[in-house]
Amino acid sequence: MNWTQKTLRKDIDCAGIGLHSGVRVAMRMRPAPPNSGIIFRRIDLDGVEIPARQEYLQRSNLATTLANGHATIGTVEHVLSAAAGLGIDNLIVEVEGKEVPILDGSASPFIYLMHEAGIRVQQAPREFIKILEPLRIEEEDKFVAVYPSDRFKISYTIDFEHPLIGEQQQTFVVTPRSFTEQIAPARTFGFLSEVEALHRNGFALGGSMENAVVIGHNSILNNQLRFEDEFVRHKILDAIGDIMLVGAPLLGHVIAYRAGHSLHVGLVETIQKATEAWRMVTWEDVVYDIASRPPYLVPARI
Repeated sequence: MNWTQKTLRKDIDCAGIGLHSGVRVAMRMRPAPPNSGIIFRRIDLDGVEIPARQEYLQRSNLATTLANGHATIGTVEHVLSAAAGLGIDNLIVEVEGKEVPILDGSASPFIYLMHEAGIRVQQAPREFIKILEPLRIEEEDKFVAVYPSDRFKISYTIDFEHPLIGEQQQTFVVTPRSFTEQIAPARTFGFLSEVEALHRNGFALGGSMENAVVIGHNSILNNQLRFEDEFVRHKILDAIGDIMLVGAPLLGHVIAYRAGHSLHVGLVETIQKATEAWRMVTWEDVVYDIASRPPYLVPARI
């Protein structure tokens, strides 16, 4: 468990297509001082800064978009997920455009870039939001909830009426290793039957088989999945990125059923409002809490 804050060692650049805009975008990730959090900077709009926090959320349909005044930044969830997976607390993401590049549709390219830049430990304690009481929100037959835990854990279930997906379930304790190996490679996905409608509404204009798993009526058009259950793993990837908007690393067990971006960010808002259901802790507080419990209450592993 990381108990001090982290940032990058140096700047690193990339460029690619915006998934929904279809426009080529340049991006640079830069180190940031302790207690900065993650900040998006629109360098094509005089450097307007958009903090990655729930109060800057503009919309969450199909992708997560943040805004500060007239400046917006879309499809932020994959780079936020990569930062969360590697335990990076402080980061400036400069973007020349209104959307983070989709790259290959997963978080793996961002993980690669962050490792190439190097990760620097900062001399500032890392604070966590530790869930003390269960919280849950629902939308028809969908829900997302969070329960007390000494780790950040996600259990996710999806259920699509499509023979190539159906019901998939997966659970991970999120660590740099589990994220890098088991979650980050999972790509975004979409249905070929929905492409025309998406395009008419200005979405997925940059989508292709190079940056998304495309699902036809009877086959995966990309031919091969990275995981048998790649679809639910990508939902977990998205949820990790969206939950970053709460403003601090989470210690809790998130359970989601048929959820999506709107419910993920709805949970973030619920956590922020329910101040009696959590407290800010350092890792030393967590270790003390565990050590002071009766032996039968101590988890087998942390």
